[in-house]
Amino acid sequence: MTNPKIGPPCGLGLAEVRFQQVSKTYPPRRGSAPVQVLRELDLQIADGEFLVLVGPSGCGKSTLLRLLAGLEAPSGGEIFVGDRCVTDLRPAQRDVAMVFQSYALYPHLTVAGNIGFGLRRQRRRSALQQLQDGLHRASRGLPAPLRFPSGREARIEARIQEVAATLELDHLLDRLPKELSGGQKQRVALGRAIARQPAVFLMDEPLSNLDAKLRAGTRTQIVELQRRLGTTTVYVTHDQVEAMTMGHRIAVLNRGRLQQLGTPTELYQWPSNLFVAQFIGSPPMNLLPVRSVSPGQLQLGGRRFVPEGPIAEALLQWQSKGGAEELNGGLRAEHIKLAPATNRNLPAEVCHVEGLGNEQLLTARLQEGDHLVQLRAEPDQQLVPGQTIHLEVEASGWRLFDQSGEAIPRPEPIAPPGREPVLPELS
Repeated sequence: MTNPKIGPPCGLGLAEVRFQQVSKTYPPRRGSAPVQVLRELDLQIADGEFLVLVGPSGCGKSTLLRLLAGLEAPSGGEIFVGDRCVTDLRPAQRDVAMVFQSYALYPHLTVAGNIGFGLRRQRRRSALQQLQDGLHRASRGLPAPLRFPSGREARIEARIQEVAATLELDHLLDRLPKELSGGQKQRVALGRAIARQPAVFLMDEPLSNLDAKLRAGTRTQIVELQRRLGTTTVYVTHDQVEAMTMGHRIAVLNRGRLQQLGTPTELYQWPSNLFVAQFIGSPPMNLLPVRSVSPGQLQLGGRRFVPEGPIAEALLQWQSKGGAEELNGGLRAEHIKLAPATNRNLPAEVCHVEGLGNEQLLTARLQEGDHLVQLRAEPDQQLVPGQTIHLEVEASGWRLFDQSGEAIPRPEPIAPPGREPVLPELS
């Protein structure tokens, strides 16, 4: 997609999205209890931001999207787009466009008809205007002197051509959906959404039906398109790669509650609890039972470790406030490395080896404590199940969680005197 014609929507106010104490409960069925999907959720999405919603099935991701689109009504709370409360507005009044997982194309309409569908229904038309538009479309194939003019239809057709060129669909405008590939159908669904120039894009797992190669290419197209348009976008996915590479920020949901909101780097490096630590990242974070012992030290089995970096300060603060000794120690796969056999390194047995081409993913069992860990190794290292190896832990890689699963507080960075903190750019 290299056509730069389409710009940001004109004449629109800020498209910040806010959910305030939003709840959604479905009524009981056949004697079952009511199902509470969202629980007093607060979430604010900045104007022009690309926010990704992730979480396990049933956590409320798609429900949140449907509430914003107006396809469902909340049980409590309010929803704002810009400075407008849209909680009680009909979907057509909310200035949002949704791209569905199933594409939801009209099978009897061509690509051009699908892209222009929303444009033709944005405003009410009189019977005379409808007749004029219909005559214009019916006479398009006739010589110019015999065509029936319609300024509205001419503007819609120009917009369809503009969107189609941007999405590389201009050579497919006369085809029906059944004549398109999965990737082409997905681009038509995107085109229908962007043609209306809405204030907010909503995307519900739009790439889940595509194969891996096509998914990667379309992912790049969506990110590029959103960056160029600057339209506030809320994107639901199950895919770790999509979540980590597409959004400015990620919101992690579980059981209807917001677990953490932050940049992909923040969630990966500093998860707020054990759920986020295990959900974000592939493979998930390794978890080991450790004890907080002498100041600034952790004990795993019979070995002691001295964390470094911000986590060392967090541990000292935890100990000075009398925090519990029993902790969960988290380590990403890249923070455990193969090492020589020394007293300070952990002996382990290789359980499983996955060759990934550019690296190997090892599953190993620690000899002391019988705990399983995963780590990365170079692709040319000869490793087989049953082999004894030794592991070194990177001192700055520790992340610590209390027995309730919450991360021990991370020290706040201190801003230089007299200066305001610099916030990251969204683009």
